[in-house]
Amino acid sequence: MERIGLSIVRIFLFIFSCLAGIYIGPELVQSSHASLWGGIGGGLIAAAVIFLEIGIRKASGKGIVGGLIGLVTAFCLTHLIATISIPPGWRGTHLYSLIYILAGYLGVMIGVWKGKEFNPASWRILSKTGPHGEIPKILDTSVIIDGRIADVCETGFVEGPFIIPQFILRELQHIADSPDPLKRNRGRRGLDILNRIQKQSDLEVRITDHDFPKIQEVDAKLIELAKRITGKIITNDFNLNKVAELQGLTVLNINQLSNALKPVVLPGETIHIQILKEGKEPGQGVAYLDDGTMVVVEEGKKIIGKELDVVVTSVLQTTAGRMIFARPRDEEFISEEPSLRAGKAHG
Repeated sequence: MERIGLSIVRIFLFIFSCLAGIYIGPELVQSSHASLWGGIGGGLIAAAVIFLEIGIRKASGKGIVGGLIGLVTAFCLTHLIATISIPPGWRGTHLYSLIYILAGYLGVMIGVWKGKEFNPASWRILSKTGPHGEIPKILDTSVIIDGRIADVCETGFVEGPFIIPQFILRELQHIADSPDPLKRNRGRRGLDILNRIQKQSDLEVRITDHDFPKIQEVDAKLIELAKRITGKIITNDFNLNKVAELQGLTVLNINQLSNALKPVVLPGETIHIQILKEGKEPGQGVAYLDDGTMVVVEEGKKIIGKELDVVVTSVLQTTAGRMIFARPRDEEFISEEPSLRAGKAHG
């Protein structure tokens, strides 16, 4: 119904403009065909207005503002250039008018297309990084779902402003709506973590609708946004970390932070552990520290399930984390273990 109503209004506008042109034509042009030319001119003006109205209805607010800015800028530059370069005798001629029309058209088109990329939120990010000049930090999906970022924020070690792009929210929503129960729980956990971060009164969190429609990958969008606002990326994604660093961006990796905060263990120190399972190599046993660090114990297979003190022999740092190699402090404990079991069997 709305379309029919608009069509009727446009038809009446076209007819009215044609009739007005027929009436006004003889007053503007001294010719036997003045009414005809006036009617045609009125119809063309009405058609131009209707097409302009349709274009405005389809255009976004950013496009309209961009078009107006482009038009004004084009007219100002054209007037300045024309005043300097066009001879005075040519001013006021049809050529002069044509230059203005072409420049105005070019300015409007550039303004409309570039206006779509304008984002007030990004300007706000650029102009106001924070009360103490902090650099904006963009959170990716992996670090939100992981959840440790909320704990880090509560301790005050990381300050905002934090930037949450709409495309990250859409990805979290998509994961939360997944038919897979595991993915669904991960997505819901991510949304809960975001709510928890937003509720921290001393932390500034901004949701930005800055998007890059021509870029499909979420990681690529994050990198482009970080470049645009000169921000840092907080992530747990190893591949995103490396790609962003290759492009000159600063990346804060929660896994790297976690590894850096683990207590330092030096060769020769003694630690108390419980052997939980068999290792990959023959005779090895595997244990874990409270922070999740893996401890590989020589000859530990014989005493799986036992608690004992071990001496650290070496520490290996890998991209996945830290791994400790150790041997039992009391060698007799292992050598006696089989005989103890045999004694219990005879008993």
